[in-house]
Amino acid sequence: MKHARRTVGLGVVLACVVGTMAIGTALKSPCARGDWSDLRQYRLLCYSDIVPLLGTEQLRGGRLPFLDPCEEIEGQNCDEYPVVTMYAMRAAAWIAGEEYGPFFYANAVILTAAAAAVATGVWLLAGRRALWFALAPTLLVYGTVNWDLIAVAFATIALVAFAARRDGWAGVLLGLGAAAKLYPALLVVPLLAQRLQDREPDRGIRLAWAAAASWVAVNLPFMIAAPGSWWEFFRFNGARPADWDSGWFIACRTVGVTCDTGTINAVSAVLFLATFAALWVWKLTRSPSFPRWTLILPLLVCFLLTNKVYSPQYGLWLLPVFALVLPDLKPFVAFAVADVAVFVTRFWFFEELSGGSGTPQWLFEVAVVSRAVVLLWCVAAWLVRDADPLVLGRRGWRPADAAAQPA
Repeated sequence: MKHARRTVGLGVVLACVVGTMAIGTALKSPCARGDWSDLRQYRLLCYSDIVPLLGTEQLRGGRLPFLDPCEEIEGQNCDEYPVVTMYAMRAAAWIAGEEYGPFFYANAVILTAAAAAVATGVWLLAGRRALWFALAPTLLVYGTVNWDLIAVAFATIALVAFAARRDGWAGVLLGLGAAAKLYPALLVVPLLAQRLQDREPDRGIRLAWAAAASWVAVNLPFMIAAPGSWWEFFRFNGARPADWDSGWFIACRTVGVTCDTGTINAVSAVLFLATFAALWVWKLTRSPSFPRWTLILPLLVCFLLTNKVYSPQYGLWLLPVFALVLPDLKPFVAFAVADVAVFVTRFWFFEELSGGSGTPQWLFEVAVVSRAVVLLWCVAAWLVRDADPLVLGRRGWRPADAAAQPA
């Protein structure tokens, strides 16, 4: 049967994602050389973690992350990212040399390739809605802020493998994603729940074991050879105070909530688990047969809103989820507007904080609260809407077990 409407080709999607990343890279270019003495990183909205981390992660001179010791420098952290991300940085430094500009652009190429992988995965699963990711303002402003797109790529292709019933490969990809940024490990829960709903527990167990095994395979050599340096990521994040973009920071500043880091760590973990469990039960009560894989949306939203850190680029995690779980353009557009508002007000507030003209803190916090409200709206929409099954067939492709399924 022919489709009633024309679909968007993969070539168009990839052209759009490359264009978006190219524009985003160009917008960051005034900061690429690392000369930030005039506060341009805030005033011109061109800030990127990539530029200063060439120096703070001590990647000049061929140092191998974790394996070679970091020089102790007051106020700087080193080897603070997971293994896959640290070695993506290392590879870019080998390619680009020791200057800030080439290092930034080498990473931009790597991240554009990761974005193309995400777009391809969304296109395979959701067809034309891949353009939501490819043209997203969030991708434009945050795509080259940090290395999160690498983890997003692993997570998205894992969903493609899952939809194709390649559960072992889905687990491997989630484990590799967790070795780049821990959030893909969270996706094991809804995908395992989906296989239990499908009455295929063996497939779910295979996925979970494959995820754990691939994460261990990547990390174990560093855990053995340099346990102290490898553990730095966990130590740094455990000791990290509430970030500017988090609800915790606003509550601590305005309401007087206890801001002790240990207390926040414990309470945020309890809130995350409790709110996610409550939403799962609520959805189950309303729609017992809902596809369990769609728990990805409330899972990530609960994590982001209860966590003490909501780094600017974390919005990239949600872009494929909108296209797959909540195919309604209104909440997606609302999130895009709120996310960009956070971006602009955050860095202009940092300019004011650093002695420039900038914008006041309250305006930035209004943007942060507005984004949280939009995300709660998205969860509410998920509660009342039943998503389609996750299948590798939206573009005329067939699942891997096509012989066992109706055409």
